[in-house]
Amino acid sequence: MTYTIDNKIDILSLSKSELKTILKEKFAMEGYRADQIYPWLYKTADPDFAKMSDIPKTTQKILEENFHIGKPNIVKKRVSVDGTVKYLLGLHDGNMIESVFMKYNHGNTVCISTQAGCRMGCAFCASAEGGLNRNLLPSEMLLQVIGAKQNTGDLIPHSPFLIPHSNVVLMGIGEPLDNFDNVAKFLELVNCKEGLNIGYRHISLSTCGLVDKILKLKEQNLPITLSVSLHSPNDETRKKIMPIAKKWGIDQLTEACREYANFTKRRISFEYALIDKLNDSKEDAGRLALKIKGILCHVNLIQINEIPERDFRPPDMAKARLFQKTLEDHGINATFRRKCGNDIDASCGQLRKNNLV
Repeated sequence: MTYTIDNKIDILSLSKSELKTILKEKFAMEGYRADQIYPWLYKTADPDFAKMSDIPKTTQKILEENFHIGKPNIVKKRVSVDGTVKYLLGLHDGNMIESVFMKYNHGNTVCISTQAGCRMGCAFCASAEGGLNRNLLPSEMLLQVIGAKQNTGDLIPHSPFLIPHSNVVLMGIGEPLDNFDNVAKFLELVNCKEGLNIGYRHISLSTCGLVDKILKLKEQNLPITLSVSLHSPNDETRKKIMPIAKKWGIDQLTEACREYANFTKRRISFEYALIDKLNDSKEDAGRLALKIKGILCHVNLIQINEIPERDFRPPDMAKARLFQKTLEDHGINATFRRKCGNDIDASCGQLRKNNLV
């Protein structure tokens, strides 16, 4: 598929082989031109056809007239006391999204959005407010990674974008599997050795539970980490906070996860946001353990992050620890996710599509 922006071919959404084909078929250029052009898109902080010094000016003119190069458009950024950076990014059509850069001892992580808005409607998530505007293009996801790395100083000499052992998590605004084809293309591009060269094992994709798309992703057999939001072991409670549960029940979802893990041999991360007096009892933990027992998995516990639109509150830590211990007593590995950027509304569920509040 060829993506366009302002009636020009979106070059950052192309693989090198696709660029080679387009240059040959549409512009009668030799294949080696793609070999020259493609590295320029990633080896400078400000890619520009006119600055591609080993390409003739006549070719530069053709590229300028027919191809669009996206660039990170950082409207605002906020820095947390813990070093987390949240970005408000402007898109070419006026839409805005947010992404987050986090520093860990084991490597840096960029949390990116996959849609402008979200139609999943999860009650605990600020991203759902206002619904879905549109899907993001592969290049718009790629530019979030480029923009964050370009603006944090975490660079190495031969490329301003490539950081060893860096991680990308598709956990920002939007449901990645609701934008399946564009996300699949992004995964291909971000992994490309001549581009950002971020290994699949350093990439995590989060879903609220689109069962059909989980099974479709399984067929791609990519060694990424799949994170699945459960947040309750029973359908009645899940339906109250996650509308997707009205379509896919917990048994259907966990069975799809079991099939995914068995096929890919990759451990699934089950995300579970603890909400006081809703899903945080010892009994809830026991029921959860029974639902996921036998699946190659890990449970990522999250003390729910507060948003103004809802009165959800996290349980006290003693109750949360009891939930964790109950899972562990059933043989389920469970840990608490470290909170990053909570003071700048950059934690899980706090991102918004339109502004930095």
